[in-house]
Amino acid sequence: MKSAMKITDAGEQASVPATPEHRVPGEHDIAGDAAVIGHGRSRGWIAAAVLVALVGAGVAGADAAGVFRVPKLAVGTGAYATATALVTRGSLTEQSQENGTLGDAGSYTVVATGPSGSATSSSSGSGSGAGTFTWLPSAGQTIRQGEPIYQVNGSPVVLLYGRMPAYRALSEGMTGTDVRQLNADLVALGYATAAALGPRSGWDYFSGETGYAVGLLQAHLGLTQTETLPLGQAVFLPGPIKVTGLGTGAMLGGAAATGSTVLTASSLTPVVRVGLDASLQAEVPVGSKVSITLPDGSVTPGVISSVGTPSSSSTSASGNGNGSGTATITVVASLRDPRVARNLNQAPVVVTITTGSVSDVLIVPVDALLARPGGYAVEVTGPGGRHLVAVTPGMFDDAAGTVQVTGNLAVGQRVVVPGI
Repeated sequence: MKSAMKITDAGEQASVPATPEHRVPGEHDIAGDAAVIGHGRSRGWIAAAVLVALVGAGVAGADAAGVFRVPKLAVGTGAYATATALVTRGSLTEQSQENGTLGDAGSYTVVATGPSGSATSSSSGSGSGAGTFTWLPSAGQTIRQGEPIYQVNGSPVVLLYGRMPAYRALSEGMTGTDVRQLNADLVALGYATAAALGPRSGWDYFSGETGYAVGLLQAHLGLTQTETLPLGQAVFLPGPIKVTGLGTGAMLGGAAATGSTVLTASSLTPVVRVGLDASLQAEVPVGSKVSITLPDGSVTPGVISSVGTPSSSSTSASGNGNGSGTATITVVASLRDPRVARNLNQAPVVVTITTGSVSDVLIVPVDALLARPGGYAVEVTGPGGRHLVAVTPGMFDDAAGTVQVTGNLAVGQRVVVPGI
């Protein structure tokens, strides 16, 4: 039994040759050489690639290349299994899912620095280089701002937050980035107030108020209140740390030699690193919202905190090399609630990246799309039989498997999709 099928454009319908309702292997699923779009659709640019394949090589060539999905045969019937789905109207978010790796935001190496030395470390940490180690932290210990990171000759070396390394003694009248971060730390620790230091634009100046606050910090640590910050009395690192190990030769009673490694540490802030094709760089600006699926299946929100520059490599940042040598970018996402990733390190995760959204649009499953020469269609079914309706795809939601369409469709109609 054959049923008539027609192509319906917006405001116009045209008949097409009749097509068997139950198709046999080897035949196209839709009259006019239309074919079912396969799973794994991603962004709009793929639609252009499918169209080029159709026009340039013909539908048969595209089928051979695996562009189109062939519906499964219903068991024991010889006919293709199909199902239907509703046409809906609502909001659609364009999303893509990428593999990533959850790990620490950074790793640090703290080296000892004497009054005439300089720090050379991956983290810009520095400390005292004269005397003997009298206390060292243990591996796994967490150290935060204002706490001793180690001791030399019984005097603690304090951890302060900042990206500029300690490279000189600081005293009243000096200016610079290191002074600015010192003032910010003194306020954060409660030894100074923002009002006392004045406008933030002037926090790069070591004032009398700065010196007084330094003296309070020194008193708290049991140090002589010089109201200056000698080189080697503080280590500046970007944030709190977890000690991962001690340097070679760093031991109680050992010499705190200038330039020697005191300890290694990692950040307490978990981040996710994703390796993306460089062509997707515009889709992941800093500030984009993401969802991160952890190894236990739970989902936590995050935000893109940095986007790297393209580099040619056969191995992506997530560790899954494709061997293609194509340009990639490293995207870093921060977790809104870092506590959910506690004790997870180098763990595989899935990152759902949101790249856009639309509202009040018609939505159908991606599997309902049929490619045909000149465009796309969906097969509408109902009491009056089946017919094709020409549609124009818009935004795709890879995660939900849906697509925005425009065409002569109505909410509540049912479209044909491949069966299971």
